[in-house]
Amino acid sequence: MKSYTYILKCDDNSYYTGSTKDLDLRLKQHQGGEGSKHTSNRLPVELVYVEIFDRIDHAFEREKQIQKWSRKKKEALINGEFNKLTELSKSYRCK
Repeated sequence: MKSYTYILKCDDNSYYTGSTKDLDLRLKQHQGGEGSKHTSNRLPVELVYVEIFDRIDHAFEREKQIQKWSRKKKEALINGEFNKLTELSKSYRCK
């Protein structure tokens, strides 16, 4: 069964990273204010990034990895600027 790691951009320009087995349902929950405390206070939300996995545990692991990233690194991922990810990791660790 497909599983997903996703990033939402909230109305206050913050990002929310999550994982799910049913992306359509989860997005409806977020938009309805039932997805998470973070998104319910920052509606509306916009889906800005998705990765697809074969197993939910892999999607969950990726979610936890991305949640630790800096805003700049998340934005590089969202924008498909994969060449910047390594450099942003180095910069983030040095701070």
